[in-house]
Amino acid sequence: MSLLAVLDRLSEVSSFDKTLESARTAVNKALQPQAFKDLLHGSWLGHPLHPILAMVPVGTWLSAGLLDIAPPTRPAATALITTGVAASLPAALAGAADWSEQDDAVRRLGALHAVSNVAALGLYVGSLVARKKGNGGLGRALAYTGLGVASASASIGGHMSYAQSSGANHSVVDARQLTTDWIDLGPLDDLPDGRPALRTGEGQGAPVPLAVVRRGAKVDAFISACAHVGGPLAEGTVEEVRGSECLVCPWHGSAFDLESGQPRRGPTASAQEKLQVKYEAGRVFGKLPDRHVSK
Repeated sequence: MSLLAVLDRLSEVSSFDKTLESARTAVNKALQPQAFKDLLHGSWLGHPLHPILAMVPVGTWLSAGLLDIAPPTRPAATALITTGVAASLPAALAGAADWSEQDDAVRRLGALHAVSNVAALGLYVGSLVARKKGNGGLGRALAYTGLGVASASASIGGHMSYAQSSGANHSVVDARQLTTDWIDLGPLDDLPDGRPALRTGEGQGAPVPLAVVRRGAKVDAFISACAHVGGPLAEGTVEEVRGSECLVCPWHGSAFDLESGQPRRGPTASAQEKLQVKYEAGRVFGKLPDRHVSK
């Protein structure tokens, strides 16, 4: 059985779901206010923050492993290990923020990812203690063991990102299935004012749900699948969030600016895919932006 198959099997094990739910509740209570949690999500950046922060401990620990080979460079290795230990805290906070807003399968693997990272961190702290006491051999042994554990944990994180689409923009998937022609969204007067309505566009094999919001004579149209984990934005609400009128996802509360599709509140870090809109003879039409059109 391949590693990917093993991880998929582990993501189906529900034995610890109650414990994980308690941990999720604790994380959400600890990471307050919402603005702090959004900072950790990377909503301000347009990209999840955790992978960026995680590069620091991974990079410094890998570099330390190379420098530990030669005695003259071992003091530099110790400095890099110290840097990685310090950088692991903000990376862990960002990871915990994202983990708390994922579905069950991702949270199960995320828990294993977190436990592995804590084990690696403990080994590196032990390495620093051993080095300080003059036991360089033990310090290097602990560091190399920590590097192995951290590498295994990184493979779990990669599976969560690429196989389980954690952190990916889920609205792009539907956008790629949608026709690139203008889509008739119906008469303007048939759209409810101030709340999203479900419309569909022609897709490759199946209709693609769209969330259409009318505000007076203005209409904004989006891919309905939320960028965060694919929640149905057409079943959401229109609310003012941080000074902007937003389309709010009913699943996790991600808020997207109606004017631009940019996130105004997490857990999403990605913008929502928005359609171009035109009006003809009292009807509304939507079309994918040109960046999705194949040349």
